[in-house]
Amino acid sequence: MMLLRKYGHVFSVGLQSALVYRWNFFIRGSFSLVHLCLIFILWGAAFTGVEQMGGFDVRQTLTYFITVLALQFMVGAFNEDFQIGEEIRNGLINQFLLKPVNYFGYRLSLFASARIVSGLLVFVPLLAAAPWIRDQLTFPSDPWRLPVGLVAMVLAAALQFTIAFCFGMLAFWFLEIQGFVILSYAIETSLGGAMFPLDLLPPGVFAVAQYLPFPYQMYFPAAIFTGRIATPGEALQGLAIQAAWVVVAMVAARLLWAGGLKKHTAVGG
Repeated sequence: MMLLRKYGHVFSVGLQSALVYRWNFFIRGSFSLVHLCLIFILWGAAFTGVEQMGGFDVRQTLTYFITVLALQFMVGAFNEDFQIGEEIRNGLINQFLLKPVNYFGYRLSLFASARIVSGLLVFVPLLAAAPWIRDQLTFPSDPWRLPVGLVAMVLAAALQFTIAFCFGMLAFWFLEIQGFVILSYAIETSLGGAMFPLDLLPPGVFAVAQYLPFPYQMYFPAAIFTGRIATPGEALQGLAIQAAWVVVAMVAARLLWAGGLKKHTAVGG
């Protein structure tokens, strides 16, 4: 109960802070409509004269991208790595070394509160665009998809945050972590399913990609919701791999934290 109260308070403070910057999230979500328009134009052109691509028609493909867009605001780790790195460089992390607060739990609570606000606000521009895009949406009606997809979303958020936490920990060793973060973002964008549905890759490449952590940060939950994952068995297998990567990432975060504290030197108050 003490832990719940402690990190519940952090969550509450993070929620209030996120609400203060609600217009930032709203404007970012509104600008995502420009991205959405480009997706409709590009993939509409790609499907010209083609009924299906990878076994899915244009409506199913556009539904996938709209789902990915929403998921980016609901589970994406926006600047978590930079914020953590900045706290390490500026010495702000010292306060957590002197108090009974787990730094990972503290940052996770702030991450969760911010994702609730940004996740809700992204639906405002999507609802505004609904009269123009609703005819392009088609979701499967299988009852198992919603609960399994929600679990996949939670695990995707945990994986995204923990990987960002690991990159933030690199600030213990490197003065600037921007290069590492940009490289990670480029790989996540291409292998995470944000640029294109991963099932359009050659079968052999797609089979290998499914054992990497990147598809489980965005593609996997989107594929469950939009029907690109066909059966419950396939979804449960993916959940097992996703959960395994979350555990691996958390172990890596723990090791980087322990190793970083050995390198860290705090001077003054």
